[in-house]
Amino acid sequence: MKAGCTSREVEKQGSSFRKAGIFRKSPVHKSGIRKSKTGRWRAAALILLNLLMIAHIIQWRIMGKTISPIEPSETMHTLQRGAINAGFIFFALAILATLIFGRFVCGWGCHILALQDFCGWMLKKIGLTPKPFRSRLLVYVPLIGALYMFVWPTAYRLFTSQPGPLIPKFTNHLVTSNFWETFPSVSVAIPFLFVCGFMTVYFLGQKGFCTYACPYGGFFGLADKLSPGKIRVTDACNQCGHCTATCTSNVLVHAEVKQYGMVVDPGCMKCMDCVSVCPNDALYFGFGKPTLLVPKSNAIKKNYSITWPEEIVGALVFLGSFLAVRGVYALVPFLMALGCATITTYLTLRTWRLLKAKELSFYRFNLKSSGRIRKAGWGFVAFAVVWIALTAHSGWVRYHEYLGGRAFQKLQIPDELALAQANPDPWLSPIDRKSILAGKKHFQAASNFGLFINSEALPKLAWFEYLSGDAERSVALLSKAAANQRGQAKALSLYYRGTILNRLGRYEQAGASLDEALAQRADLILARQEKGESLWQLGRKEEAISVWSDAVQRNAGLVLANNQLAGAERSLGRFDEAVVHEKQADQFTPDNPLFHWMIGRRLQNLEMNELAQKHFQRAMQLDPEHQARP
Repeated sequence: MKAGCTSREVEKQGSSFRKAGIFRKSPVHKSGIRKSKTGRWRAAALILLNLLMIAHIIQWRIMGKTISPIEPSETMHTLQRGAINAGFIFFALAILATLIFGRFVCGWGCHILALQDFCGWMLKKIGLTPKPFRSRLLVYVPLIGALYMFVWPTAYRLFTSQPGPLIPKFTNHLVTSNFWETFPSVSVAIPFLFVCGFMTVYFLGQKGFCTYACPYGGFFGLADKLSPGKIRVTDACNQCGHCTATCTSNVLVHAEVKQYGMVVDPGCMKCMDCVSVCPNDALYFGFGKPTLLVPKSNAIKKNYSITWPEEIVGALVFLGSFLAVRGVYALVPFLMALGCATITTYLTLRTWRLLKAKELSFYRFNLKSSGRIRKAGWGFVAFAVVWIALTAHSGWVRYHEYLGGRAFQKLQIPDELALAQANPDPWLSPIDRKSILAGKKHFQAASNFGLFINSEALPKLAWFEYLSGDAERSVALLSKAAANQRGQAKALSLYYRGTILNRLGRYEQAGASLDEALAQRADLILARQEKGESLWQLGRKEEAISVWSDAVQRNAGLVLANNQLAGAERSLGRFDEAVVHEKQADQFTPDNPLFHWMIGRRLQNLEMNELAQKHFQRAMQLDPEHQARP
C-alpha cells in the first residue's frame, strides 16, 4: 500500500466516504465516465465567492469605507511600501494553507478560475470542448511573473542603492475609503476578463490562464511541491484513465498515480473531480511524502503541442508581445498583458503550422486538408493576422511612450523653478533642451497614431510643451488629460493647468481649475498656494490670505505660502503679522540660489517687491550668475 496507508485504513476511509455520499454512484456520461459530484460543490463555492466580492463592493459604495481589497496583487503594496492590507494577509494565509493541503485555493477560491470554468462550460454547451495546449517553456511564465511582481522590486532597491530601507516600515492599511484605487476602470476590466477568461480557455484549454499566465499560481505551484497533501491512490486503480479525461488542469493523473502513487504535478488544483469520477474509488486525498521527496528517476513522458524549435520561437514571441502590450496607453495591466501574450504566442505558432502542415484542425473545424486551406482556415488566419497586427501596433506605440518617458526622466529643471514665470527658457540646461525635443517627438508620435488616449503620457507631453514655450497648448493638453483621469492623477493635471493659467494672467480660469483639483484631493496644499495667488490677483485679498493661512496651518513649513502671507500682511499695513510669517518662512528656506530666485519671482508676480528683492539679493550672494537672469 502506497503513501504510508494500510489497506485496512484505505478501505475504512473509502467506506466512510461512501457513507457520506461522496463516492455514491453518479450519473454516467455517454463516454462511460460518471459525472463528478464535487464539480457541483466547487461551482457553488466559486459562485458564493463572487457573490461575496459583489457584496464587498456594495458595502463600500454604501458605507464609504471597507476592508481593503482581498486580492493577492495588494501584497505588492506591503512589500514595497509596508502597507499591511487584507490582500497581503489573504495571500500569506493562502500560501500557508497550500504548504499543508496543496493547491486547494486556486481550485476552490479564485474568481478568475471561476470565470474560466464558466467559459469552459459555455463552450461545452455549444459542442466545443476546450483542448489543453501543452508547452515545455511557457509553464515557467507564472513563476517568472511572480518573481517580477513580488521579488524584483526589493532586489532592485538592493542593487541600485536607492534611498529608503530595504524592508519598509509596516503600517496598517486594513481599511480603506478608496477601494477601487488599485483596480482598472470598467472599460479596461471588461476586455481583461474577456481575454483572461474566454480567449485563454478557447485557445489554451480550460485552465489556460492558470497554467501559462497567473503569477500567483507561480508561488502556489512551488508551495504545492512542499505540501504533504496530495491526490493519492490505492491498489484498486486499474488505469482506466477516467481521472485524466476529467481533469481540467492538464494533469496526467492516471500516469502519475501509477508512477509515483500520487499526483505530483504542481498544476493540480485539487478540484477533486478525478476522485469523484473514479469507478473503483481508488483515488483519495491524503497526507504523506511531499513531491520533493518522491524519486523521479523514470519521469513520465508527456506529449507536447509544439516542437522544441517552436518552443524557442514561442518564448521569443511571448516576450515580445508581452513588452508590446504591457502598460500601453497606460491601460493594459500586468495580468492582462500576460494573457494577451499567451494568445499571441498560440496564434503565431498555430498560423505558422497551418501554412506548413498538410492537415490541421481546430476543435471541430477543418482548417486545412490535403494541403489546401479551407474557409475555416482562412478565417483563422484573418483573425490571427488582425490580432498580431494590433499587437505589433501596440508595440510601436509602447516604444515611443517608453522613449518619451525616458526623456521626461532626464529633465533637470525643477518644477517650481519652471513655473515661477511664464517663460522658463532662460533656466533650461542643454540636457533639458535635448530631452524636450526628444520627448515631444516620441509622445506626439504615440498620440497621433495611437488608438486610445494615454492619460499618463498627456501630462508629460503638456509639460514638454510648456517648457518649449507653448503654454496655451500645454493648458489644452492638461484639460484633455484631466478629462480621462481620476483621483490623484486628475488632481495633479488640474493643479498644473491652474498654475500655468495663473502665469498667463487668466486668474478666473486658474481658480476654477484649482478648485477642481482640490475637490479631487483636498490635501493638495500646492493647489491652495496657487489658489491664493489667483484670488490675490483678482483683488480678493482677504480671501487670498485666508487660503494661504489654511495652507500654512496644514503644513507650517510651507516657505512660499509663508512668504506670500508676509508680503500680503505687509501690503495691508499689518506689520506684526508679516514679521511672524517672514520669520517662519526663513526658518524653513533652503540656502539654494535657485530656490531664492523662485521665491523672489513668485513674490514679484504679486507685486510684493520689497520681500522679492530680499530673495533676489540672497540668490545673487550665493551665485553671482543670477545677476544675468531675467
